[in-house]
Amino acid sequence: MKVSGNLRKMKTSLEDDVAQYSLPLFDVLEPAQELNMNQWVGHEIGLRWEEAIHCIVTGRKIKKTFGEGMSFDAYQRSPQAVESILRPELSRIHEGIALRDAAWEEAHHNQPHYVYLSRTSGIKVGVTRTVNVPSRWIDQGAVEAIILAETPYRQLAGLIEVELKAHFNDKTQWNAMLRSIRPEGEELLNLKDQAIDHLGEAYEAFFSDNDTVTTIEYPVLNYPAKVASLKFEKSPELRSTLVGIKGQYLLFGNGMVLNIRSQSGYRVTFDLPDV
Repeated sequence: MKVSGNLRKMKTSLEDDVAQYSLPLFDVLEPAQELNMNQWVGHEIGLRWEEAIHCIVTGRKIKKTFGEGMSFDAYQRSPQAVESILRPELSRIHEGIALRDAAWEEAHHNQPHYVYLSRTSGIKVGVTRTVNVPSRWIDQGAVEAIILAETPYRQLAGLIEVELKAHFNDKTQWNAMLRSIRPEGEELLNLKDQAIDHLGEAYEAFFSDNDTVTTIEYPVLNYPAKVASLKFEKSPELRSTLVGIKGQYLLFGNGMVLNIRSQSGYRVTFDLPDV
């Protein structure tokens, strides 16, 4: 069957420790349908870019995206690109001060947040709203994660993260993440203790007693020995076996990988087999 639409990042959930993926397709700005991507792992699929990109905020046709699927104007103005997304310590909405949009920041940043440690391409520290766990970890391709602290608003979580950046990475190397990485839960527990020691008494009230290490498996048949990132402008059409999904990446048997999140707004057609 053939289905067309504008891409958005995949929705994720965890069932029996296995990441589940649903790919939303939009008709510009209107939700059209969702594809259960796990069912096509192991099958040959076709994918073609229709040489159109629509801004995910305004729906306007654009030639280049900024952020994740936005026009330049939307990237400059939309709360979906506010500075406190990438730098949580900048948020001030808990003080009643909005950086861009008070209602949006109240709903997304003046909310309980976790500071966590996860294993992606390596050990990293991160921040997310409590309602985003475990989806946030799946989006990053983590094979395991543990909650370090829980805070009532985003800025405080960001300040804890800043303190820990001297000891832990806060970035994921995508090409290293797209390998077979084994969880080592005891190490993560030990690193949580070390992180708490680094932070000291200043943040003691926010440390989490939850020492559960969440482990995540991905629907991957095999990891390509060498990967190359697919960009539609250079390679508008692809037909290959979908050998796996990890993070927000589709992995193909020919070594190509597609970051769905970075291609938000692109209009594509899938040619999918009956399964």
